[in-house]
Amino acid sequence: MAKQDKNQGAKGKGDKGGKGGKGAKAASAEPQGYEPGYTARLSKRYTDVAAPALQEKFKYPNRMMVPRLEKIVLNMGLGEAVANPKIVDSAVEDLRAITGQAPTVRRARKSIASFKLREGVAIGAKVTLRRNRMWEFADRFLNIALPRVRDFKGVSPKGFDGNGNCTVGVKEQIIFPEIDYDKVDAIRGMNICFVTSAPTDEEGRELLRQLGMPFRGLPIER
Repeated sequence: MAKQDKNQGAKGKGDKGGKGGKGAKAASAEPQGYEPGYTARLSKRYTDVAAPALQEKFKYPNRMMVPRLEKIVLNMGLGEAVANPKIVDSAVEDLRAITGQAPTVRRARKSIASFKLREGVAIGAKVTLRRNRMWEFADRFLNIALPRVRDFKGVSPKGFDGNGNCTVGVKEQIIFPEIDYDKVDAIRGMNICFVTSAPTDEEGRELLRQLGMPFRGLPIER
């Protein structure tokens, strides 16, 4: 009888620990760095300015039809990592500093002898931003990073894929203030893709313009 009670006691402790483990996991899964109810500045601009302007221009009968920004994807190609694998670590740190999120390392899917490439070798890094981190990054990119580009003449309005998504090429990661120029081992570029729900390029272009994207030859909304 005493042995049975002892086993039940051990089981009870295990259950309590299990519940604590689940609670700790759920707590760690919550987004860090944002207060409950926080809304990014650019998200407020979309709701208050961009969405009404788009609905008026394109005559959407339903507010839910208005295009919106769904995610931002940053891709950094690292072809030189084939010869020097240590480059991947510094590129990952740069993307982590720029976005505030841990990037994923992209690896070659097959071997290509002419490029001395083996399957599984790291050849790039990628970060996908959504919700508040997406809005915060877009705000910093449009208002802080782009003005730091040398000889900047505006973003090309032709960088769309036919489905309302825009890709902007950045030649130097040092345009972002999060990067310490004295600690940069090499200048690297990246592609930044703004994925929208717009069905056409025209609607996607107008959405980004309303958010402050400085397209070449088009008026800028402030």
